[in-house]
Amino acid sequence: MRAGRIIAFITAAIFIIFAFLFILGAFSPEGSPGWIIVGIIGLVIGFALIFLGTKLSPPQKEGDQVVNLNIDLPGGVSMDTIKCKSCGGPLTSKDVKMIAGAPVVECPHCSTTYQLTEEPKW
Repeated sequence: MRAGRIIAFITAAIFIIFAFLFILGAFSPEGSPGWIIVGIIGLVIGFALIFLGTKLSPPQKEGDQVVNLNIDLPGGVSMDTIKCKSCGGPLTSKDVKMIAGAPVVECPHCSTTYQLTEEPKW
């Protein structure tokens, strides 16, 4: 919802700027007293958009962190079961974690922890 929040703030800024210009224009010799009403309505709409923008998507809490990891695989990929190097027990994707940018595996059977490495293709 970040895009909606940004759009609300930009639209609010435009409304507030034009509302301010309408209010200033009402006091000029060519201005009309009705422009003050238009300016006040524009200010109300602008501040309402700011209020909605802050409530639209509240900021994330300090403990919340979203991490997306995308892996591009080459064309010919075959899936093998991953086995623990120590005990030979099967490992699942739940056992693989990213720590400091490196994939680390912790075996649920023998509690061995090691870093995954990719063997060369040649």
